[in-house]
Amino acid sequence: MTEKNNTEFESKKYKNDSESENLKKKTTTEQPVENKMGTMKISKLILNISIPIMISMLVQALYNIVDSIFVARLSINALTAVSLAFPIQNLMIAVGIGVGVGVNACLSMALGGKKFVRVNKIAMQGVFLGAVGCLIFFIFGLFGTKYFMSFQTSNPEIIRYGSSYMKVCTMFCFGVFMQVLFERLLQSTGKSFYSMFSQGIGAIINIILDPMFIFGFGIIPRMEVAGAAVATVIGQIVAAFIALYFNLRKNKEIKFDIKNIKPDFNIIFKILSIGVPSMLMVSIFSITLFSLNYILSTFTLTAVALLGVYFKIQSIIFMPIFGLNNGLVPIVAYNYGAKNKERIRQAIKTATIYAVSIMMFGLFIFQTMPVKLLFLFNASEEMIKIGIPAFRTISLSFVFAGFCVISMGVFQALGKGIYSLISAILRQLIFLVPVAYILSLFRNLNIVWLAFPIAEIATLIPAINLLKRKFKKLENL
Repeated sequence: MTEKNNTEFESKKYKNDSESENLKKKTTTEQPVENKMGTMKISKLILNISIPIMISMLVQALYNIVDSIFVARLSINALTAVSLAFPIQNLMIAVGIGVGVGVNACLSMALGGKKFVRVNKIAMQGVFLGAVGCLIFFIFGLFGTKYFMSFQTSNPEIIRYGSSYMKVCTMFCFGVFMQVLFERLLQSTGKSFYSMFSQGIGAIINIILDPMFIFGFGIIPRMEVAGAAVATVIGQIVAAFIALYFNLRKNKEIKFDIKNIKPDFNIIFKILSIGVPSMLMVSIFSITLFSLNYILSTFTLTAVALLGVYFKIQSIIFMPIFGLNNGLVPIVAYNYGAKNKERIRQAIKTATIYAVSIMMFGLFIFQTMPVKLLFLFNASEEMIKIGIPAFRTISLSFVFAGFCVISMGVFQALGKGIYSLISAILRQLIFLVPVAYILSLFRNLNIVWLAFPIAEIATLIPAINLLKRKFKKLENL
């Protein structure tokens, strides 16, 4: 009996050891290895993640510029219509980015904390929120576009151009919503190259289709301003499907399960608590642009068109900063979840140095080449006359803007999106618009542009103080 018991004991021990080993192997294969967010050298990591995003955003900015370049060939009214419609277009992007930032930060924190089941739920809740946003803007496209344009101008041609442009963009906005979301999912796991590829393909398609749909080509009828919108949404839809494909095939850290799309209000609340400030931050720009358009229209509609041109050209300088910002968010969020405060500090310092350097280059371009920039948009003599001092004055704000944008990204990554919102409100609603209005009372258009550098400098001090406040709390990690 003793020998038999010993044999049974050894058999069970061997079986248990084997099961333990199998369980260990299974656990090891199921859990992804340490993400590069927590191991790669910070300077290399920021460039590794941010450069693909920068390139994709630069391409994005390029096809927005190409849109306006082709539209400007139609007439000044067509260019003005697109400028007046831009606040709504920006508002759509704001909602998409807000959801994307919230998903990005939450997902990166979950990855840093090795909470892999939560990662999958967060991804699908982002899809749900994107669908809700699409529905809201689809309804606006059906009923609100003409009213919005009529509120800003009485010119029937501008109203017609702007309404047709907005209707297409809003009713087919699912492309931009899904594109932003799926690209953010790729960025949150460090796979920025694929988001660059998807956005780049979408932008190239838009650039190719722009002249075809605006002026007509073969069986494609001349659609004028509406054609620019059609080309844009086609590019966005294609980019969205490419980004989805890369998520399904390459993003192994996220598993898409349709059952997780059922609303989980705890996760939705967390996503929105981080994303809504970012959403409002970008939305504030729509309010700012709408207000500035109104102020400038009291001088001349050419000034309104000029402001639209400025923001299109300015995006070439700012998009790399936003790319840095987008790359910084998952890095800081991941290391915040992993409680690695030293990597957080290094990431913020490095990103700030990169941002200020880029903005100095932008300052040089706007100070030395304003006429060449304006000629790209078939600028009239009047636009060139008011555009030269405008570009040189506004660009003085660039150096300060770089730091402000990076600080906003840091707040978002650390779950303090409200700080980003405070900075955005101060910068645009508290300083820029009121200062522009006060300066407009002097009835000298050249003075109005001083509102931009004044607002940027005024925002710098509170941004630094908020960042210092958050740094002190990092000591308790």
